[in-house]
Amino acid sequence: MSTALSPSSTWSQREKSYIIPGSRLGTDKRRGRRRSHRGLLENMAATSSWNLMFTPNPPSPSSLSWKLSFPSPFTSAHFQRRQNRTAERFLVFAAMMDAKPTVLVTEKLGDAGLELLKTFSNVDCSYNLSPEELCTKISLCDALIVRSGTKVTREVFERSSGRLKVVGRAGVGIDNVDLSAATEHGCLVVNAPTANTIAAAEHGIALLTSMARSIAQADASVKSGKWQRSKYVGVSLLGKTLAVIGFGKVGSEVARRAKGLGMNVIAHDPYAPADRAHAIGVELVRFEEAISSADFISLHMPLTPATSKMFNDETFSKMKKGVRIVNVARGGVIDEKALVRALDSGIVAQAALDVFTEEPPPTDSKLVQHENVIATPHLGASTTEAQDGVAIEIAEAVVGALKGELAATAVNAPMVPAEVLLELAPFVVLAEKLGRLAVQLVAGGSGVQSVKVSYASARGPGDLDTRLLRAMITKGIIEPISNVFVNLVNADFTAKQRGIRITEERIVLDGSPDNPLEFIQVQIANVESKFASAISESGEIKVQGRVKDRKPHLTMIGSFGVDVSMEGSLILCRQVDQPGMIGKVGSILGEENVNVSFMTVGRIAPRKQAVMTIGVDEEPSKEALKRIGEITAIEEFVFLKL
Repeated sequence: MSTALSPSSTWSQREKSYIIPGSRLGTDKRRGRRRSHRGLLENMAATSSWNLMFTPNPPSPSSLSWKLSFPSPFTSAHFQRRQNRTAERFLVFAAMMDAKPTVLVTEKLGDAGLELLKTFSNVDCSYNLSPEELCTKISLCDALIVRSGTKVTREVFERSSGRLKVVGRAGVGIDNVDLSAATEHGCLVVNAPTANTIAAAEHGIALLTSMARSIAQADASVKSGKWQRSKYVGVSLLGKTLAVIGFGKVGSEVARRAKGLGMNVIAHDPYAPADRAHAIGVELVRFEEAISSADFISLHMPLTPATSKMFNDETFSKMKKGVRIVNVARGGVIDEKALVRALDSGIVAQAALDVFTEEPPPTDSKLVQHENVIATPHLGASTTEAQDGVAIEIAEAVVGALKGELAATAVNAPMVPAEVLLELAPFVVLAEKLGRLAVQLVAGGSGVQSVKVSYASARGPGDLDTRLLRAMITKGIIEPISNVFVNLVNADFTAKQRGIRITEERIVLDGSPDNPLEFIQVQIANVESKFASAISESGEIKVQGRVKDRKPHLTMIGSFGVDVSMEGSLILCRQVDQPGMIGKVGSILGEENVNVSFMTVGRIAPRKQAVMTIGVDEEPSKEALKRIGEITAIEEFVFLKL
């Protein structure tokens, strides 16, 4: 058996022995050695000498021994057999002065973070590694810390041979890490999402003020030998309306600073608590109101399918002429070609951009080269203090993970016992989809603050652990509206951090306990809904589902009973129950080449109100959805991605 040293192993200073988890080791304190039925140690990366003596199980005399000296992790071991004898079992004794884990850092990390790492581990700073060099080194490392430039692929995890325990991303995004491969290989992935908040907010304000006074353009003009005072007449910020789109950590800090500059600040974020906005004098408004009344717009939302190219030709057409836009969020939230058109037409007077769809952008980019655009190379987190903060945050997360502590910034799902996952797998999918469906129905109000989850089961309280299900509901609610990655490790922490209180109740049913759950119900209180029929009689958004044939099914929306598979995407329509409705909607979708997977109708009574649920394989165009909404008998509708 090949056994690599890992941070979960235990070092006994008194006996100077290495206890290897998973190997059957006994202790002979009189002789100061430990027995192993199979004890061949490989891939021991350390900076000190190892003295290993292998002998057959007593009372046989010694048959094999060697001394290894590792001045670096890449020194090879040489073995010398003392006696020409076959040894099937060995007794292992390891005398080591240093058994620290090894952390590989492949990109520049702040000194404060490196110093913290060195107190616990051996730190190998090897920058600009090729993919092959990284794969060669990784089998000798317990942890890996990267920024955005290193690709941590499936091959990296495979070549680690199980030794790599944690990957730390010094920053927020983890697009460069194969999360599925990490989870499959039992490797935790952590990031540093909070340390750059103030730096990003300050950069947003810097771009805002620089844009208002054309600082960058005026500077370039003076340096070219010109003196054009009349050309660069700016606008004042005092009394102007700033719309903050995305009222998370960075957005709220920008709002605080803008208030200090005398601006009137409004914000749009359907998931932000209204009381948090009111506490700093900010009013939460609908998206259309925000963009149509603002003199300045500052973007701080995550890049999700719902926000991709959110600012497009249609959005710009609804803005006040001469609006000014700042983006320190994600480049993909703006349709860059549409922004160029808006700048050329004068709808957008100026734009200040720190992020782009493609980074770095092409040298001939019309947007970057536009006279009324200020561009910076993704500097939101680039302050000395932020870099030190990120370094410390990721170092603390990595060290904590190596010590076996739970990491609040973990971004991949933990491994679940196979027998539990096998039974709960379809319910895990159902839980996430119910959360995802419920949050997409939220239109506004006081923000998502109160979520109630009900589990109907014939099992006793001690026979059903709902932590995984609660985590997946939290994941479904939070991930579509943020850039946070939720799993069993960080679900409760993430919900608490966002001001979301999740309560659970058990509905005890009669029947066989063979089936873990009969249904799961999710309710969100004190919010408005995009689909009024999703509001229950008690005033909450309510969705309910069950597992049929190991697949998730939606069984209730508000007070309407339905029975639809939760696959693909859904169109929900509240209509007057009358003949021909299915045909009318189906014809519109057919003309748009949108494939319909199913259609069902749930109704209160014949010829009364009904809810039609349509499953579609493709996303209908806005024109198709508009035509559906114009059908006389349809009172409301909503498109939802599952």
